[in-house]
Amino acid sequence: MIFDGKLLAIAIARQAKGNMENVEAIEAVAGEGLIGDRYGAGIGAAQFQGRRKPENEVTLIAREAIEAANDEHNMTIAHLDTRRNLLTEDVPLNELVMNTFRVGPVLLRGLELCEPCGYLERRTYPGIKAALTHRGGLRCCVVEGGELRVGDAIRPS
Repeated sequence: MIFDGKLLAIAIARQAKGNMENVEAIEAVAGEGLIGDRYGAGIGAAQFQGRRKPENEVTLIAREAIEAANDEHNMTIAHLDTRRNLLTEDVPLNELVMNTFRVGPVLLRGLELCEPCGYLERRTYPGIKAALTHRGGLRCCVVEGGELRVGDAIRPS
């Protein structure tokens, strides 16, 4: 698989059910996630008895998927509405399940598609779940950590 993508934005929520906010750079830690994000801190709503879940370490969504959802469903979904950490461009996210790839110096492994849920629709607006079905992004674990910065290249490992 060949692609040459770009990291357009980074977003985190500092607490469970908290608002998403943009950051320019963030540290990714293997086995933990993003420092400062609710899941990286071990306080995400999906944490179970204090155990981290690898599939919650980092989530990605493609700019192209958001644009397609907006066009097809006459919506105005923005990156922060999706509650995904990393906004990508020119990256085939659905093809990266069970594959490793680099975002700048960070090595990620795609674990599963990040299909939208009812919680997302309750937090945002009606119709977003249907609009993002099968294009809601990718759940990843951090294999090798490092600093992620907006503008980083995204490439196969």
